Amino acid sequence: MEVEVGSFSDPEGLEGLAHLLEHMLFYASEKYPEEDEYRKYITEHGGYWNAYTRRETTIFFFDVNVDNFEEALDRFAQFFIKPLMSQDAVLRETKAVDSEYKNNLLSDGSRIYQLHKHLSSKDHPYHKFSTGSLETLETKPKAKGLDIRLELLKFYENYSANLMHLVVYGKESLDCIQGLVERMFSDIKNTDQRSFKFPSHPFSEEHLQILVKTVPIEEGDHLRISWPITPSIQFYKEGPCHYLSHLIEHEGEGSIFHIIKELGWAMYLEAGETTDSDSNEYSFFSIGIGLTDAGHEHMEDIVGLIFNYLHLLKEDGVHEWIFNELVTIKEMEFHYQDKVDPISYVINTVSTMRLFPPEEWLVGAALPSKYAPQRINMILDQLSPETVRIFWRSKKFEGSMSSAEPWYNTPYSVENVTPAVIQQWIKKAPTGKLHLPKPNIFIPKDLSLKEVHEKVTFPTVLRKSPLSQLWYKPDMLFSTPKVHIIIDFHCPLSSHSPEAVIATELFVDLLVDYLNAYAYDAQIAGLFYEIYVTSAGFQEASVKDYQNFNFRQPYSQASYYVSLILKDKNWPAAEKLEALSLLESDFFAKFVPHLLSKTFLECYVQGNIEPSEAKSVVQEIENIIFNAPNSLFKSMSPSEYLTKRVIMLENELKCYYQTEGLNQKNENSSVIQYIQVHQDDAILNIKLQLFALIASQPAFNQLRTVEQLGYMTSLYVRNDYGVLALQVVIQSTVKDPSYLDVRVDEFFKMFESKIYELSDKDFKRNVKSLIDSKLEKCNNLWDQSYFYWGEIMAGTLKFDRATSEVAALRELKKEEFIEFFDQYIKVGAPQRRTLSVQVFGGNHSAEFKKAINEADPPKTYRITDDISGFKRSRPLYSSLKGGPGRITMD
Repeated sequence: MEVEVGSFSDPEGLEGLAHLLEHMLFYASEKYPEEDEYRKYITEHGGYWNAYTRRETTIFFFDVNVDNFEEALDRFAQFFIKPLMSQDAVLRETKAVDSEYKNNLLSDGSRIYQLHKHLSSKDHPYHKFSTGSLETLETKPKAKGLDIRLELLKFYENYSANLMHLVVYGKESLDCIQGLVERMFSDIKNTDQRSFKFPSHPFSEEHLQILVKTVPIEEGDHLRISWPITPSIQFYKEGPCHYLSHLIEHEGEGSIFHIIKELGWAMYLEAGETTDSDSNEYSFFSIGIGLTDAGHEHMEDIVGLIFNYLHLLKEDGVHEWIFNELVTIKEMEFHYQDKVDPISYVINTVSTMRLFPPEEWLVGAALPSKYAPQRINMILDQLSPETVRIFWRSKKFEGSMSSAEPWYNTPYSVENVTPAVIQQWIKKAPTGKLHLPKPNIFIPKDLSLKEVHEKVTFPTVLRKSPLSQLWYKPDMLFSTPKVHIIIDFHCPLSSHSPEAVIATELFVDLLVDYLNAYAYDAQIAGLFYEIYVTSAGFQEASVKDYQNFNFRQPYSQASYYVSLILKDKNWPAAEKLEALSLLESDFFAKFVPHLLSKTFLECYVQGNIEPSEAKSVVQEIENIIFNAPNSLFKSMSPSEYLTKRVIMLENELKCYYQTEGLNQKNENSSVIQYIQVHQDDAILNIKLQLFALIASQPAFNQLRTVEQLGYMTSLYVRNDYGVLALQVVIQSTVKDPSYLDVRVDEFFKMFESKIYELSDKDFKRNVKSLIDSKLEKCNNLWDQSYFYWGEIMAGTLKFDRATSEVAALRELKKEEFIEFFDQYIKVGAPQRRTLSVQVFGGNHSAEFKKAINEADPPKTYRITDDISGFKRSRPLYSSLKGGPGRITMD
């Protein structure tokens, strides 16, 4: 459901009211008065729910197992008919909104976005602060004598049927679905409200021709050049922004990016119409560039080069062959698009209904077809020095900023950049190499489907040699002209030390960078490839990536420590950063041939490809790397094959690791309680998954909604190389991690009675919900092949996993499930193995000092900073992965 009421509609002095209302509608309704009934129902029946508030709209959505769709839809409809907003719930959810705001205080994305809005006309709603906080939703309203609940009820009157668009996706017939909608949604009031329109751009003259310097939280320089433009939604069939962004962000020879990358000034470039706008009244065109340190020193040259390229596009004129190439690519993308999950489908569709005529709702702006050079030139003319806004962020500006944005306290300064100044930059910019791309030779001409001669249900080993193993599966389900090829270069020397890991990452960076100019056209044409590390940027980018670990959110840092403690052969980020700082070119030059001297190729090919073609792909790779003259590659012996293994925790022992957050300016703290259960086993898998299904929503409700411990709260199953566990994550500004950890234990104690009192009916309902989830088919080739590849990589090879686990679920008895809970999950269980990682943020430094000096309670073990020592003291789970050329491990 999309409602044409968003943050632009917030009353003056009540910033965030639309956002708070979005939160409140999940709570309860007159028809379903039990608090959190909707979220509980959706979660228990294999579904997912969420919502978000935009500038002019608010979108609510859910999915659920098919058999529970009608009841879930009825609960959803009540949001818009008769929601209940108790005083107590309003107070709690106001705190949740404030927690969400505080979570974003150190997010560069949120900070820069708000700065863009801050530097706009005060009388335009774009200028508003939209998230909301305790200050805007409680403190200030109270000071004015306002009751925020009454203000919410008054604001809810804007939710009128004439401002709503609904998309419903189900297995039933259209007539049946229409009947459901008419019956369930017909009571929504139509008060004939007018949709919010503000027919002008949000910038006056003072907000154009400006250079804004700002200081980010994270390392790394970034440049964004933007202009206000006429929204291309007004002429979506002509696609002017598609045409311009295609050329401006091109990465082939003659492009802006190719030149500034060769000069060592940039790591990436992106361009296009800004996607965060949901308005057909105004829009922006932006170019974003990740700068190197050298690029920082050449900011003016880069801007001048961009304007040089825009001038080239004007001088050279609009080319119909380029537009036709784009049309061909867009048509191919649209007609052979992969099926997405239903929740994404309904969100994408509802977003088009307000902006496009009904016959275009399923297409939107995806298929430009009308060649209109005058329209492209119109947008190109709007990308002028007269209307430019340049935002430049860098740590190098620290201490020199004259202003601060009020909501996120982002330091910034503003300078005028006149067209005359831009002309000076244009004159001194690099020249002579810019030119338009050549015709794309990779656009496919044959999209026919291969004939499948033999029915293959699961991947099979098609070819084995001492050098490689090929798994193959033809596409028998999706009927698209696509192939997914995965080649895993198993190089044991790539991870035997921090230096080796860093050198391998740099080698991959260099390889991707080397291939980029040639491969870019292939990517445009739908031939995507990835070599599993970031693309351009070299050593400098790697240093900043590791330094930015310090600025990750505390829950992310906690997750890193969990992985560091659990996984064998996992090097600490600090050691890798130190290795990177000491890395010298001669070591790197010697290491790379050494790295590749021993390798084994694990290959997977699935899709529209014949067995002989799949074999020839692998044979060609073998010929190139193993059989080439002077090749350093050699086959590996089985003893050299590295396996990924996990630390086994101890029964009835709670290990805990406490540390300060690496950025003490971040007020948030976090705890992750990890309960290790078992290694891959069909019966234990389903019991653990069933518990997570039953417990996830009550955990969320108790820890987040009732106790208000933190905006981020979740309970779910975690899988590390086939070792499964239950994991609870909380991030909080209000309580320290030790307290949060106690509350997690208290939740499990409280939840014991829920498990013991589980009725046969509820048990069967939850089992059926889990079965329904497992019986869902993959949406597309990529989903299916990634599942199979995951089984190959883990060594489990359970390609029929869903079938076997569903069979086990059908036989599962409630008594067996309760016995599992008593044995592994409940506090004090004989086989409960727990790790609590606690990251103390800036708000809780005093609590950290106290915690590290406290005596250890019984049956606990404190992991010190010597994490490696702890890991060496613990046994490892066996590996499920075999050696080269072997399918299973005996």
